[in-house]
Amino acid sequence: MTDTTTRAASSALYRAVWRWHFIAGLLVLPFVIILAVTGGIYLFKDEINNAAYRDLRVVAPTDGPAQPASQITANALAAHPGTLKAYHPAPAPDRTAEVKILGEDGLKNSVFMNPATGEVLGTLWDAGASGSPAMHVVRKLHSLEYVGWFGNRVIEAVAGWMVLLTASGVYLWWPRGKKVGTATIKAKKGRPWWRDLHAVTGIYTAGFIVFLAMTGLPWSKVWGGYFYDSAYALGLGMPDGYWSAYPSSTVPAGEALDRTPWIMEKQAMPQSAAANGVPAGIDQVVATVETLGIAPGYALNMPSGDTGVFTASVYPDDITQERVIHLDQYTGEVLYDATLADLGALGWAAEWGVSIHMGQAFGLANQLILLLSCVAMVVMCVAGGVMWWKRRPSGALGVPQIPADWRIPRTLLVMAIVAGVFFPLVGLTLIVLAVIEGGVHLLSRAKLRAA
Repeated sequence: MTDTTTRAASSALYRAVWRWHFIAGLLVLPFVIILAVTGGIYLFKDEINNAAYRDLRVVAPTDGPAQPASQITANALAAHPGTLKAYHPAPAPDRTAEVKILGEDGLKNSVFMNPATGEVLGTLWDAGASGSPAMHVVRKLHSLEYVGWFGNRVIEAVAGWMVLLTASGVYLWWPRGKKVGTATIKAKKGRPWWRDLHAVTGIYTAGFIVFLAMTGLPWSKVWGGYFYDSAYALGLGMPDGYWSAYPSSTVPAGEALDRTPWIMEKQAMPQSAAANGVPAGIDQVVATVETLGIAPGYALNMPSGDTGVFTASVYPDDITQERVIHLDQYTGEVLYDATLADLGALGWAAEWGVSIHMGQAFGLANQLILLLSCVAMVVMCVAGGVMWWKRRPSGALGVPQIPADWRIPRTLLVMAIVAGVFFPLVGLTLIVLAVIEGGVHLLSRAKLRAA
């Protein structure tokens, strides 16, 4: 192959990658903005909840002992009759205890209690791991759960495309001996300034964007399900024989508990050995799990039905203290006690990734770095949108033309196959876009022949 042929092929490939980068970027732009804005807000979930609901979540610390769990839950049930579902001891001396009750009207509420006096401070609709109705809305928007199963698939495809857009963006930015690939914003105004802003922001935050996309994928149905099943099959997720010495229910832990480590969500809840006798007292169970050294901030879920179990679980900022303890509801015997150290390599890595993704693992620094990454994504989307708007011809989309070089479709096909294997929904969207591209190209050729 001559130098001229090589340069032509390289130029044609560049134009093809640029076209797909342009099209995919334009399609996912609004979804990336939604992910970035809601994700940036959710990073500070606890701080926002403590400020917005201070009267319910914060109390003056006292030196005296807290009221026993039995007294706190009894007071909550007296004020709000129903079925006790969970008890959250105060995570710190200046924080309230939380009692979750399924009311007679079928609604589940969180009752906030002063742990020192046992006084009821108020209630909120139970928002689960989100901590408040407001953060529940942010979380649902972040995952597009309001759109149902389709929204989850869209977000999964967008996360995969974020990885490919970052890789293709670096490829397009790479200097290749030309005066491009700037590391600073050199243009002064107009479309070149927006182009530099887009490129410079992207090159400095590429690694963080890929990290956020990849650590968000475990929650997805297709990619996340494949990763979960593969990790378990290889013995690198949950250890084999997960509480296999005891009978198990058909209810997965992720549905039974408000918060459980991601790698445990699909594991069936165990059952108590004998469905008879007098259930163990809540004070006894609290004493057991605290003697075992469970980290503050844990939740104690009540048994569900005659064969259910007590479950104490905690997902703290220090991910090494992550823990799930199941206890027989009649004897109080510990059936299973799982920590981060019990997980296989992929399970361990996924838990660390999820914790960092949520801004928990390294305190304020973790939150601020990811917040800046979210801001960078919004900046890149805005800059990309402005570039498109400024370059498009009047009344047209301004999509870069299809390269005529016959070798490019074959190169892109290999890239699409690799991407599709690793990101199935990205592969699906690539096929759809390729079919549309082919149809448009054939239609254009037919019009030219007719002319």
